[in-house]
Formats: sequence, structure tokens, C-alpha cells
Amino acid sequence: MQRRALRAPLHAETGGEGRAEALPMTAWATRMDFETTVKLEIYQATAEAGTPPRVDEVARRVGADRSAVRSAYGRLAADRLLVLEPDGVTIRMAPPFSGVPTQHRVIADGVTYHANCAWDALGIPAALKRPADVRSRCEQSLEPLRLAVETTGRKRSRSGVLPFLSPSRYK
Repeated sequence: MQRRALRAPLHAETGGEGRAEALPMTAWATRMDFETTVKLEIYQATAEAGTPPRVDEVARRVGADRSAVRSAYGRLAADRLLVLEPDGVTIRMAPPFSGVPTQHRVIADGVTYHANCAWDALGIPAALKRPADVRSRCEQSLEPLRLAVETTGRKRSRSGVLPFLSPSRYK
């Protein structure tokens, strides 16, 4: 499979209570650059394989030791950019991607991804910038659902309704 670069937005560096840490600008920028590099490699590896990578793979890809990557994982989790398993190194969620199998599957270019929820399942084709088939089920009827999504955001399926409630409409 051809490697496609993903672009992720930069995030704000915060301390444990949502405040910027008091670091010299160069130290802050260096740490931010490393965390951004780790985050982008997580997403790149996930796009390639369909599941988030192990910490050792990320360390190899970024040319850093495992402990530095593990520390970056912790900071990314504190910033709510990752959800980790209790071991602190296994990625459970790198939204919109799930690190564990779920009922919300997305298939793009022959790679199967799992989403954390139905909404994230629609975010995966957008993140990949590729058409995809979204497969899930209705929780009310347990009927299987399948939606073909184009990169334009339009569906390819000929039938089906995907309602989105607008909070402003119900004020």
C-alpha cells in the first residue's frame, strides 16, 4: 500500500489542570515538536495498518527510545488526544480510530479500521481522505447498516437516511 501522509492539527500543551506549563520557549517548542511527531506517527501507522501501533514501533519510527515515547503518550493522553489502556502504552483510542475491535467498521482501500462510535466511523474516511464503506448496526433494530462514503462527504449508497439533529432547532 502506498504511504499517504496524514495531517493532524497541532494541540495546545497543557499541564494537568489545563494551564500552559511554565517551560522556557525552546524547551516547550522541542517537547511540542516531539509530541506532535509522535502523534503524527501514531496516525500514519494507524492509517497504514488499520490499528494503532505498539509503542516500540512508534519509537523506531521517530528514532527515540521507548521511555521518551511513553512519556509523550502520557502527555497526549492528558491532553485528551489519546486514550490509553491501564498499561500506559497500549492505545485504546486515537480518535476517530479505535485500538480495539468495535461494531463500527470502516473499510478503505482494503484496510479495515474500527471506530469508537458511529460518528467516528464517518470521521475515518475524512481523516484518510479516501472513499470508504462504513459498516455498523442499528442499536434499536439490530439491523446491519452499510454506508458508502465519498471523500466529498456525500454518500454513494442509493438508499438510506442518516439524520443529524441540530441542537439549535430544539431550543
